[in-house]
Amino acid sequence: MINTGLLIFTLGTAVATPSDDLKRDMQALELFLQDQKDYKNHCSQLKWEQPDIAVYKKELKSQLPEGCKK
Repeated sequence: MINTGLLIFTLGTAVATPSDDLKRDMQALELFLQDQKDYKNHCSQLKWEQPDIAVYKKELKSQLPEGCKK
């Protein structure tokens, strides 16, 4: 006799909700724009090419060159 049953799996990882993704995107954009402003106001004499917004989304931190703003 074959026993047929229902097997339920639960994912162990959290799935990001759209609102979490939106919050992260907003934080990244704020950092991106703040870096533009801070670079212009504090260290435009340093050579710096601002990274793509994707870098900000991944790391969620300023990407200004070291020594630019303290």
